[in-house]
Amino acid sequence: MKFKLLLLGLFLSIFINAQNSFELINTKKAVIPFQFINNLIFIPINVNGAELTFLLDTGVSETILFSLENKELKLSNVEKVKFSGLGGNISIDGLKSERNIGKIGDVIVNTSMSLYIIIDEEFNISPHVGIPVNGVIGYHFFKDHPIYIDYASKKITVYENADLLKKKTKRFEEFPITIEKDKPYLYAGVEMTNEKKDSKLLIDLGNSDAIWLFPALIKNFVYNRPNIDDFLGRGFNGDIYGKRSRIHNFYLGDFRFEKPLTAMPDEFSIQHVNLVENRKGSVGSEIMRRFTVVFDYPNKKLYLRKNRYFDDPFHFNMSGLDFKQDGLEWQQDRINIETQKSATVVNEVYKDAFQYKFSLKPIFSIAGVRKDSPAYKAGLQKDDKILSINGDRTSDMTLEKMMELMKSNEGRNITMIIQRKNKELTLRFMLEDPIPYQE
Repeated sequence: MKFKLLLLGLFLSIFINAQNSFELINTKKAVIPFQFINNLIFIPINVNGAELTFLLDTGVSETILFSLENKELKLSNVEKVKFSGLGGNISIDGLKSERNIGKIGDVIVNTSMSLYIIIDEEFNISPHVGIPVNGVIGYHFFKDHPIYIDYASKKITVYENADLLKKKTKRFEEFPITIEKDKPYLYAGVEMTNEKKDSKLLIDLGNSDAIWLFPALIKNFVYNRPNIDDFLGRGFNGDIYGKRSRIHNFYLGDFRFEKPLTAMPDEFSIQHVNLVENRKGSVGSEIMRRFTVVFDYPNKKLYLRKNRYFDDPFHFNMSGLDFKQDGLEWQQDRINIETQKSATVVNEVYKDAFQYKFSLKPIFSIAGVRKDSPAYKAGLQKDDKILSINGDRTSDMTLEKMMELMKSNEGRNITMIIQRKNKELTLRFMLEDPIPYQE
């Protein structure tokens, strides 16, 4: 990862109270197409003339920049800061920049955009997503206007005010939410086995899982069995570990989800998080993607309506593998050329004609292997370069396609050809769900 920042006027104290708001220019609504990868939303934002891609995350209060690849970005009014959040370390160093100009298309503009810059080059989610990701945006995108998210069409509509949405939301279920420390919370029903308990949860679009629960904050918490120890994700302070299991039911108002996957980070991973009062966990994008969603922060409302994904099963990555993309490399593809025979030629022998085409293709490797998983038992290791899966070259695949394969069907046979220290190895395993719900 390469940072090319022009930091103008670096100083340690700033006495600016900018509004930091996105405004609609000469329109009452604006549509933003988004990319949806591994349950996460990515939107384009132009910052000071640089075209960037941001993860949309209701679980962050500030707009964060962490990777520019080879892009140049001019930033002014800069001070030093520290970050803290999920993960084991105490804090990481960064910078804060005020009064930047952010644009989404031609009609959504923020002329006083604040940015928090992570200068640690190790912090980069792009290899785990498969596209260049430059930052994360949350509260300041949502705070002033109703935001309509259509997961089926992969479009977000920003409305000037809630009155424009009254007709659209008539068939939605309405939920009261609170905005605390610039993040949205609601109460949902968590039924571990047979007792439903109303629990205060963060609505976290930056979390690709269905549900997170914090055992250390829940009285008399007992893990459902079976459960596994697992790597849960990456926070600002490092990797997050804990357990995964399934619960009996999860409720959002009248909506019910059976046997959803639930992640439970360990106490060490949340020790530096400044949690709001009575919070018990999070509801993530594996739940939210099953609805058309309207966030109305100004009026403290959430609207939900089922979409075509509502009844999707809760699939688990049964391989135990965590993948990452290690950039691109030139590869040679053989292209067949069609030839036509002349009608006047008889008994002429034609050989296949072909040419070679060189193109940039992704390189994938293993970022981690869960202990005792099928892949672990088959001998796969961290940093193994993945060449093919079930006969298909991984250079013709995406990270999302690879993950879908690992979540597909229990009992499916997987054959992987990998490269380890200049040796090619063929390893085989069968997908097995380690945490089926048991009554």
